[in-house]
Amino acid sequence: MLASGRNVNVLVLDTEVYSNTGGQASKSTPRGAVAKFAAGGKPMSKKDLGLHAINYGNVYVAAVAMGANDAHTVGHSWKRVLRRPSIIIAYSHCIAHGIDMTRGMNNQKAAVQSGAFPIYRFDPRLIAEGKNPFLLDSSRVHPDQGLHVHGDAVQDARAEPAGSARHLLELAQNDAYARYNMYQRSPI
Repeated sequence: MLASGRNVNVLVLDTEVYSNTGGQASKSTPRGAVAKFAAGGKPMSKKDLGLHAINYGNVYVAAVAMGANDAHTVGHSWKRVLRRPSIIIAYSHCIAHGIDMTRGMNNQKAAVQSGAFPIYRFDPRLIAEGKNPFLLDSSRVHPDQGLHVHGDAVQDARAEPAGSARHLLELAQNDAYARYNMYQRSPI
């Protein structure tokens, strides 16, 4: 759809699981997260939907999280953005995360601060102006912050053999650092 070049605007509410099927693991589920069909923690890293869209070269792409930065989420010049192909990937808390849903915005903030869900913008129009079209809006991720994981993932991971849960968590943290560092260098 985005590759067609038509003025298609897509909003993805990224819960990181197949929410409508009761929380099954999906390509959007991060490594180590516990979900249906990934009871021991998902072994593979999360697919980077934003990078796939950036590769088209003409699509405006943004990853946003209202709980982490409401100004970033609503502060875009949407009139200009929606006049071209665009995809907005919005981190969305979900009951399948096993969290207290009244604290969902705090969950979003923790996901961004830990590097589990970096927020950014890619505006291909800036290329013609000789500017970097990619802007990482997340703050620097530090190893001592620890990776944000969903409540049920932590609880279920504790029930798993210590080595496997700990190993998956370390791999997930490495995924977050690698993704942040790659974004910081600009992925294009």
